[in-house]
Amino acid sequence: MPAIRTETHGPVGVITIDRRSRFNSLDVTTARELRAAGLRFSRDSAIRCVVLRGEGGVFCSGADLKYVRERGNAGDFGYLQPDGAGPRESYGESFKQILEYLHSAISEIRRAPKPFVAAVDGMAAAGGLGLAMACDLVVASERGSFEWAYHRTGLPGAESCTFFLPQLVGLRKAMELVLLNPRLSATAARDLGLVNLVLPVERFDAEVMQLAERLATSPPCAFAVTKGLLNQAAGVDRLDYHLDQELQHLVRIADQPEFAEGLAAFFEKRQPRFAESLCKESV
Repeated sequence: MPAIRTETHGPVGVITIDRRSRFNSLDVTTARELRAAGLRFSRDSAIRCVVLRGEGGVFCSGADLKYVRERGNAGDFGYLQPDGAGPRESYGESFKQILEYLHSAISEIRRAPKPFVAAVDGMAAAGGLGLAMACDLVVASERGSFEWAYHRTGLPGAESCTFFLPQLVGLRKAMELVLLNPRLSATAARDLGLVNLVLPVERFDAEVMQLAERLATSPPCAFAVTKGLLNQAAGVDRLDYHLDQELQHLVRIADQPEFAEGLAAFFEKRQPRFAESLCKESV
């Protein structure tokens, strides 16, 4: 069964992340399929609005840490390694393969000449938070939640999080969300400007579709131009450069002892014990 499902309802395209057993996290195959689905709907002129959602009461939890811990799937690295073997020592290389596809999908969402709506029913954490923020509108159910989450495993932010978070909530509040890492309810996220609309769980899917159908009736050329101008005003022309910077820094930090400790603590369900760091670099 594919981890990314697509369906169409007239002029509305729906992309569903369906890896509920892994909290809708993304391995290389899932990230590649997500990018392909976003690209297809973005370029299909018959599709006037796209809904991005997760299956089973979870939106997305970002990169699959189990996949990273196991250093990927050998088949995913065949085009890089002559023997088809994945990286034996590097966590960073596994992250890189996921994030290259995921970052490309995020870039495509922002360039798309049509609205993308994130339908967040449940948790959006780390890369899931980034995916939601990259969409044009974010609609959450009452059980939706939003969390930075990266520092729990000793990682810097990626998946557009360090780009969009200060733009949406302001630098001071962004620092608070990063350093203190609260888990925000849907209403708290709405009050901060991360979410446009909060809906009851029992009516969530139906009302999201009604909103998408309404957006699909908007004048497509006018919306495409307006989205482009708003992106320009917000500096989104710098997004691809920023995504590249996020990728480089995360891959480097993923091969440091901090992440190894954070990853072990995550799977052992304990607090990480980060030692004094030798990291002297900043952006």
